[in-house]
Amino acid sequence: MRNMNDLVRQAGVMQHKIAKLQQELGERTVEASSGGGMVRVIATCKQDIKEIIIDPKALEGGDVEMLQDLVLTAVNESIRVGRAAMEREISAITGGIKLPGII
Repeated sequence: MRNMNDLVRQAGVMQHKIAKLQQELGERTVEASSGGGMVRVIATCKQDIKEIIIDPKALEGGDVEMLQDLVLTAVNESIRVGRAAMEREISAITGGIKLPGII
């Protein structure tokens, strides 16, 4: 029965570490850009977009579709980078075990 108690204790410790990490990742930001830096997106690792920065030069050509593509590309990249950081950090805690509902 001692092994079961140890297992339950370890699961509780892991759960606490994951909860703390998720809170920290909600505040940690990542940045992605597109168009050679003409569009930059800052997002949290929990995929909340915090800021979109558009260089005024991106507006000079008047090509709205290109600007839309640049914004979309930068947003998607920031989400990908943030998700990868979150998965990496949580994997370090769980020893690579994928837990449903965590990521």
